[in-house]
Amino acid sequence: MNRKYVFASVIAFVLLALVPVFTHNPYYIHLVETIMIYAILLFGLDIVVGYTGQVSLGHAGLFGIGAYTAGVLFLKLGAPFWVIVPASIAVTAVFGALLALPALRVSGPYLAMVTMAFGTIIQILINEMTFLTEGPMGLKIPKPTVAGYKFDEQSFYWVVTALLALSLLVVHRVLRSQLGRAFEALRGSPVASDCMGVSVYKYKVYAFVISAGFAGLAGCLYAYSEQYISPNTYNNELTVMFLLAVIMGGRKTRMGSMLGATIIVLLPKLLDDLEMFRMVASVLAVLMLIGAIIGVARKMTTVQTMAVPVVGTAALAMFAFWLESITDWRLSIFGLMILFVVYYLQDGIVGFVRSLLSHRSRGAQTSHVAHAVNSSADPIIRAAKNGGDDVLVAKEVLMQFGGLKAINQVDLRIKRGTIHGLIGPNGSGKSTMMNVLTGIYVPTAGSIEFEGRSVVGRTSSDIALSGIARTFQNVQLFGEMTALQNVQVGLHHTFHSNFVDVALNTSRYAQEDKSATARAEGLLAFVGLADLAEEQARNLPYGKQRLLEIARALALDPQLLLLDEPAAGLTAPDIKELVSIIRKIRDHGITVILIEHHMDMVMSICDTVSVLDFGQKIAEGQPADVQANEKVIEAYLGGTAT
Repeated sequence: MNRKYVFASVIAFVLLALVPVFTHNPYYIHLVETIMIYAILLFGLDIVVGYTGQVSLGHAGLFGIGAYTAGVLFLKLGAPFWVIVPASIAVTAVFGALLALPALRVSGPYLAMVTMAFGTIIQILINEMTFLTEGPMGLKIPKPTVAGYKFDEQSFYWVVTALLALSLLVVHRVLRSQLGRAFEALRGSPVASDCMGVSVYKYKVYAFVISAGFAGLAGCLYAYSEQYISPNTYNNELTVMFLLAVIMGGRKTRMGSMLGATIIVLLPKLLDDLEMFRMVASVLAVLMLIGAIIGVARKMTTVQTMAVPVVGTAALAMFAFWLESITDWRLSIFGLMILFVVYYLQDGIVGFVRSLLSHRSRGAQTSHVAHAVNSSADPIIRAAKNGGDDVLVAKEVLMQFGGLKAINQVDLRIKRGTIHGLIGPNGSGKSTMMNVLTGIYVPTAGSIEFEGRSVVGRTSSDIALSGIARTFQNVQLFGEMTALQNVQVGLHHTFHSNFVDVALNTSRYAQEDKSATARAEGLLAFVGLADLAEEQARNLPYGKQRLLEIARALALDPQLLLLDEPAAGLTAPDIKELVSIIRKIRDHGITVILIEHHMDMVMSICDTVSVLDFGQKIAEGQPADVQANEKVIEAYLGGTAT
């Protein structure tokens, strides 16, 4: 963990802990306490929204489950505080797993509607199950008692502060670990995640369960903080506010969650005080003007782009001083401020500030990588030589989409330790064959065996972990992740540590993470990307993205590597280097299936070439024989390409 981050965090929590010392007013203590409780929930919600890219509107329901679990356990069973807290987390996590089930089938607005329905159902159940919840009457809960000591407002505030610090530490470790990289990979490309051995279904459930656990903790603390809970508290309005808080503060950042919680708690109260509103609006206008000047000066944005935000905040400040009363305008102003942030600051307030203040040097990145690379001379694991001569055998494979036979009775026999070319005109079925071999498509008919075991019907993640890795015709990188993190996702299979290991930062996890980082840096060096390790994948040139895909695929320690047009976007010198890389891959015993339109490259590097046309195999043999085949010449030159 970055020392500056640790130092800043310690200072922040010391200041938070001193709030009851600076003021004895219970109103302000309770206000800050509420912000901290909401922040705990937002830590978890950000995992689902910010990292996995799912839209959940059910977290108010999970919040309520945590609160009512605490209330029921105390009032019905007389459970102590130290039992109620973990029980609230566990019970809510179970409901989080149930909420995750629709996420396995639907996404986007459909998932939003389903999760909102979940929250509504929870609210109805709380209201109707009067034998447990007292229904609309609600539950009254006193401040907890531990070992005979009854907490007052001040001491319970410190309990919340301590649990916030613990939550921050746990979520930070989780999101910086292989679990966090898996979550982020789901957002970047679910298909590529599966083909890297990171099961989309499995990690969507993990994300919802962990997120629900934080919601349960927040709900439990909220029940003790308010000392009263009722069904109407956990409505759809609250869950929308939670979602807006993540977006406004900035996703994928714990500071954004803290800021978002502060906004949704303080902003409605701020809009009740005209003088305070005038001051905040003025400060906001000045900060936006400064940010715009810095952004334009650093060429991160344009005058035209920043014109509307600057003018808008200035107009808001002038409007604040024009107003004589804010009562009739508070909801409209609140809505406009939310709209402004969501529309113009899509990375949230923290994301916008970070982009302005970013000054990380490329030199520092390079030196770090070089040091790590030296510790791993050969990052590629040599393929096993056990088994027969054939690493993969496909017989009479048929892939039919309605009346279209994309692959029609194709046989393939891939010799171990060779480079097998798969060529054909556009639309001949090459990429479809790749998708069939990696489990993205289940063939209509036929058999496919890898290392003597059928792959038909197996998931893409299972096939990937069995030893088949691939790149894609259309690059499928995790764009918001760095080049190093992309390769680390491919190394996910090398981790055996679990959530507890990550949360406690055990020696097992620390060693696995260190080893994976060194290997990832070595693989980047292998494809010539060592100096770009800390660059976001989406910012790389197209040709470099191709090479990054190869490095990520090699991280799976494959027996068979499928390369789908790896030379696309590469210059002539880059293609020459690519040929050298592929040959080095083969020298490690890894079998390669190569789809490529650069015929000179195919003919110079491949041991065997198969040709497809209209989904059928029309030729197969050594490169020279295939090149002279009349059917192949006709397919490429006779106008039959689709």
